[in-house]
Amino acid sequence: MVNFLKKFFSEFKAFALRGNVMDLAIGVIIGAAFQAIINSLVNDVLSPLIGLFAKTDLSYLVLVLNGVDIKYGAFLTAVINFIIMVFVIFLLVKGMNALGNLGSSKQAEAPEPTTKKCPFCFNEIDIKASRCPHCTSELEVEIETAKTEAAD
Repeated sequence: MVNFLKKFFSEFKAFALRGNVMDLAIGVIIGAAFQAIINSLVNDVLSPLIGLFAKTDLSYLVLVLNGVDIKYGAFLTAVINFIIMVFVIFLLVKGMNALGNLGSSKQAEAPEPTTKKCPFCFNEIDIKASRCPHCTSELEVEIETAKTEAAD
């Protein structure tokens, strides 16, 4: 039983201290703190501003049906929280992608084609070919290709 517990705790320690788990835990903690900031923004700033037009705070909007309170104002506040959170996350990801691409400002150039299609049989052939190996049709050879072959 003691060996089982030692093995169990060593496996748990290896799992808990892996980099991915620690990164996830840090992300969750930062996300929770960030959500508190967004909730404060919506509840303390945006809802009262929107309430100026609706003549009430959104979070207090309630519909009563047969003695049951339906708090649609709280739901609208949660939707606003969600939209703001998604927008901010979008901006963060977009910014991180821009930073990631900053170092690689040179776009990878497309490699020059090495094959072409035969205009007679439509099979792919080498770009330097003067005759199609499939249908034996004679092909036009570009001048640059012919010069390159002559130089080789």
